[in-house]
This record gives sequence, C-alpha cells and structure tokens, in this order.
Amino acid sequence: MRFFIDISYDGTNYHGWQIQPNAKTVQHQINNALSTILNCNISVVGAGRTDTGVHAKQLIAHFDFENDFDLLKIRNKLNGFLDNDISINDIYKVKDDVHARFSAISRTYQYRISKVKNPFIRQSFLITRKINTKEMINACKLLIGEKDFSAFAKLHSDNFTNKCNIYYAGWEEDSKHLVFTIKANRFLRNMVRAIVGTMLEIGDGKIKSTDINDIILSKDRTKAGYSVPALGLSLVNVEYENDIIDERN
Repeated sequence: MRFFIDISYDGTNYHGWQIQPNAKTVQHQINNALSTILNCNISVVGAGRTDTGVHAKQLIAHFDFENDFDLLKIRNKLNGFLDNDISINDIYKVKDDVHARFSAISRTYQYRISKVKNPFIRQSFLITRKINTKEMINACKLLIGEKDFSAFAKLHSDNFTNKCNIYYAGWEEDSKHLVFTIKANRFLRNMVRAIVGTMLEIGDGKIKSTDINDIILSKDRTKAGYSVPALGLSLVNVEYENDIIDERN
C-alpha cells in the first residue's frame, strides 16, 4: 500500500531534503523515524528537492508499506520522534500508482523579505533599502507561460529539459514584509532564488522590467541577477489531481 505524508520543516539546520553522504538532511531524518516506528526499512520519495537552508510549509512524500495502520497514531509517534523543526501534518493512503514527484501537477514557492529587523523570524531575507516594487510586479507578467528558464538555472544541472510552465508569479507588500509567490508545473535548481535576485535588481533600477524577456531568451545564467540567500525561500504547496485518495477499506 502507498501512503502520502504531508511535511513541514524549517530547513535552517539541514543540507536540503535529499539524502547526502555525511550531511544532515530532512529525508534521512524521516526515513530513520519511519523505519524505527514501523520496524521496517522505509525510504520516502519526495515531491521535490529543496536545497540547503530552504524551508517547506508543505512537502509531500510517499512511502510503501505492506500493512494498514492507525494513521493518527503513527503521525503522533513520528512527531514525537522527530526534532522540533520537522512536523508531520498528515498521513493518508493513496492509490498505488500515485507518485509524490511525478503525479504532482504544480508546486508553489514563496520568498519572504523583511523590511525591518526581527530576531524572531529567521525564514526571511532582510532588506531595509527602498525598492521599486511596481517595476518588480510588472516584470512578473513576463514570466508567465511555458518557456526555457536556463538563464535562471544552476549551471551544469542534469535536467532532461529546462522548460517550465509558470502559472502565476506576483509580489505582495505590507509595511514590514515583501513576499514573492510563484507557481509552476516544475522548477529548476536555484531557479526561484535567481528569479528573485533578478527582480531585486529591477527594483534597485539596475535593469529594466522589460529586460526579463531578453534574459529568458538568452538562456545564459550570467545575464540574470544574483541568487538571493536560501533562508527566505519556502515550498508552500504541492498540488495533485483530486482522485489520488485510495477509497478502499
């Protein structure tokens, strides 16, 4: 039987989601917790691979287990076993052919910027200078659609394709925060952080909002802006079709 787990974590103390040699990762922590509690070797498959220091309000992962079990009881045991910076929000049974990564139809990320220093919020990037957010909002319109986003991808990545379909991109602002939200079918490594860095260069007047088109067409990472720090980035939602739940008793 296949189960989905809905996970939140503060990525500050982790070298990303995916297991790496001699590094503390979220996937390793969850594998260890599940294997211990279910008394079986469990390996979870995540919907995405957040980088070092990146957070998740919602990351979905799946694992297979031969027996049914008390979902609430196991969820509570997992939360008691895991460190405080990882939370299991839900566990539910899905159809056997549903895959956490390949069945996802969209992912949504947010990048948070703080305008004022706040020692109680570490999931945001501090910027106190004045930024032209109107131009940044205008630039968002040029990201929408299916395009080759090589100009915003980490160099030498082994992607089959660098084409992504962006459904939404936008900025929201209040007196203390500036938040960028972007939704797409898939993302390239470092893509969101590079887009935000480019947007900030637009907000600082270093490049024009209309330059986004030329940057995308160039497929050249050196034409885009810098990558902002990981601490402000969170995966906030993974979306699936409505019929993935296994309704069998």
